[in-house]
Amino acid sequence: MATQETAISPLFRDHHEPFSRDHRGLWSDAWRRLLRNRLAMVGLAILVVVTVVAFAAPYIDAIERHPPADITTDKQLGPTADHWFGTDQLGRDLWARTLEGVRLSIQIGVGTQVIVLALGLTFGALAAFGGRLTDNLVMRFTDIMFSFPDLLFILLLREILIRRDLPFVSTTMVMMLAIGMVAWTTVARLVRGQMLSLQERDFVVAARSLGASQSRIVVQHMLPNTLGPVIVAITFGIPTAIFAEVALSFIGLGIPAPAVSLGTLVSIGYQVIQRNLWNVVFPAAGVALLMLCFTFLGDGLRDALDPRTR
Repeated sequence: MATQETAISPLFRDHHEPFSRDHRGLWSDAWRRLLRNRLAMVGLAILVVVTVVAFAAPYIDAIERHPPADITTDKQLGPTADHWFGTDQLGRDLWARTLEGVRLSIQIGVGTQVIVLALGLTFGALAAFGGRLTDNLVMRFTDIMFSFPDLLFILLLREILIRRDLPFVSTTMVMMLAIGMVAWTTVARLVRGQMLSLQERDFVVAARSLGASQSRIVVQHMLPNTLGPVIVAITFGIPTAIFAEVALSFIGLGIPAPAVSLGTLVSIGYQVIQRNLWNVVFPAAGVALLMLCFTFLGDGLRDALDPRTR
């Protein structure tokens, strides 16, 4: 029975043909199409390089030439051989601080989307399979959360979580939770819509007629076929989360010191922009680079996973 169910799932078979070595499923075809998208691959390559450099910097002296918190007498320098991005008004190395800000932004972006994925899948699946009453309750709750101003809700959740002083929860994790608890509504709606549409598809009806349990149908057939749009939404959600954290840090309501945020660096650099333009240019370029790369990758994934563009 498991063999028959697998043979009719469109995720791994096109036109319900029997398995063959030359057959390409949806995921392998999507990967090939993604490889042909130059902008997406350039964005992915830059993201890999930036991520490796940012996370390896604390352990490799050749990358992080100066500790980001060290105060020196070399203040307000432009790019030099010793300080690649120059220094700020306290003499701290801007290259090391920018890398630390990039590392924090990647953590915020990816960590937030993990929370969004968990909440979105849970509430979306609950609405799709919980019956009409449960569906109405979950979706009305989702509508309320969606209509609330994002930044205001993030600030409220941030203050509540920080004042709780939860053990083993850092300020970075608090920011992830605050942004994630706001951004999950889009994924929940997407999952619900996808699963409701899949319930009437031939491969689901056939699996149900063969005696497959509801949990087996959800895990083996419906959930994998829902992942394509969800992956695209999550990829686009990463730059959104990064921008939310940067914007809050820019106005002084984000992650406090001693953590280094790109938004904080831009805010500090803006105060001395007349004396040293580089204090703003490099952190702002880091934000722009991350957002562009994730956007290019999201565009590529959307085109690769959309069957209408095949």
